[in-house]
Amino acid sequence: MSIVTVVGNPRTGSRTYTVAVQAARAVAGRIGEGTEGEAGEVVDLSLLAPTLLAPQASPEVEAALDLVRRASVLVVASPTYKGTYTGLLKVFLDRLPGGALTSVVALPLLVLGDAKHSLAVEVHLRPLLVELGATVPTPGLAVIESQIPALDEVLDPWADRVAPQVRAALTAISAASA
Repeated sequence: MSIVTVVGNPRTGSRTYTVAVQAARAVAGRIGEGTEGEAGEVVDLSLLAPTLLAPQASPEVEAALDLVRRASVLVVASPTYKGTYTGLLKVFLDRLPGGALTSVVALPLLVLGDAKHSLAVEVHLRPLLVELGATVPTPGLAVIESQIPALDEVLDPWADRVAPQVRAALTAISAASA
């Protein structure tokens, strides 16, 4: 089993990166994949941005796509831009064919500047992951920037709530592929 986090923020070292990695650690510890100190592998799209739209294939992008396809649990995180996820995340995920995430449990996560965008995680990001074939067993997580200083107060109850659903979805996927 592997946990992979995709961070769709165009800025390196972003708050989205911090939230996403901490969310992956919290879930990993609760589903028995490592400890809460381990986040699995991270695909930081800010590092791949220069090659994502290049006319020639990029080995780094292809390796990141392969890592995402092979994940057991995929945390997909983005800041909200204009009420939805970033174009950078969309460009990356558009490289995956429909059904590419059939055996993946995905957890959508958006970092918001304002609570009025809270539904974007369900209205925009969840459908994209479902279209790619992912199992999305829980509501997405919307973290408001003002919550980041006390992030554990948001992530701990969320991880406690989603871990049983993630384990159940992993079991169902395993049984279906056997």
